[in-house]
Amino acid sequence: MRAVRQDELGGPEVLKIVDVPRPQVRANEILVRVHAAGLNPTDWKHRATGGFLGEPPFTLGWDLSGVVEETGVGVARFRVGDEVMGMLSYPFGHGSHAEYVTAPARWFVRKPHSIDHVEAAALPLVSLTAWQALVENAGLQAGQRVLIHAAAGGVGHVAAQIAKARGAHVTGTASKGKHEFLRSIGVDEAIDYRTTDFAEAVANADVVLDTLGGDHSIRSLHVVRPGGAVVSIVPVGTEEFYEEGKRLGVRAIRMLVDSSHAHLDAITELVEAGQLRATIAAAFPLAEAAEAHRLGETNRTSGKIVLTMP
Repeated sequence: MRAVRQDELGGPEVLKIVDVPRPQVRANEILVRVHAAGLNPTDWKHRATGGFLGEPPFTLGWDLSGVVEETGVGVARFRVGDEVMGMLSYPFGHGSHAEYVTAPARWFVRKPHSIDHVEAAALPLVSLTAWQALVENAGLQAGQRVLIHAAAGGVGHVAAQIAKARGAHVTGTASKGKHEFLRSIGVDEAIDYRTTDFAEAVANADVVLDTLGGDHSIRSLHVVRPGGAVVSIVPVGTEEFYEEGKRLGVRAIRMLVDSSHAHLDAITELVEAGQLRATIAAAFPLAEAAEAHRLGETNRTSGKIVLTMP
């Protein structure tokens, strides 16, 4: 089978299409023929720095949509021919940028009927991140006010829709040119981060979803009411974030996304109800993975970039 592989760290040029053996299914696993795989900022960050994975060689990619080709002993959830979507365990289950993957069946759900494989592949990592940040960690409730940083991005645009589906009032940051897009996905108030300091424009929020990390994490604590929460999906940073949160009476939370078919089931319900859709910024064939990375690194896209298989 073909896969995108790298033998060294660096720019998009280190990505190569190689032939590798098709993985063998084991007990409680399924073999999935990948139709499309999501591309996320974590992919180009790992490509350049190694991140959690260390030194190459490795194949990147965590989310995917495809068709079950084979089931291992003990698999009860799926049969051969089922269309599925899911996320490989983050960060060490990487490898969806390939024509086939094997993984535990419990990391997958049936692909929603109302969307195709490209859109389905765009959803798992960002939707699980957003759900676990807003619902599981922050406990977002109807009527609450949430601020989402980089609300036009992959995680951000999905988080905005999840928050709206739960009855929240959503404020999102993005450049002025993306404000119409934010309104189209239900964002109530848009802030142009280039001209407006969010810390001056927002007060007494119940929840902040921090997708940027660094100083944004700490400054976000100051726009949240006591008892509220700032959830950062950037899992590393200084202890000042926790210390300042304690001083202000605000829950300061850092998290990494985790595979969960129960959460994907809830996300599927939103998709089928017409309350959640992934916006596809661009789709590239697997052989053009390097070009997809180059586009992603411009940080100018709205929504998700997806790789498609022949």
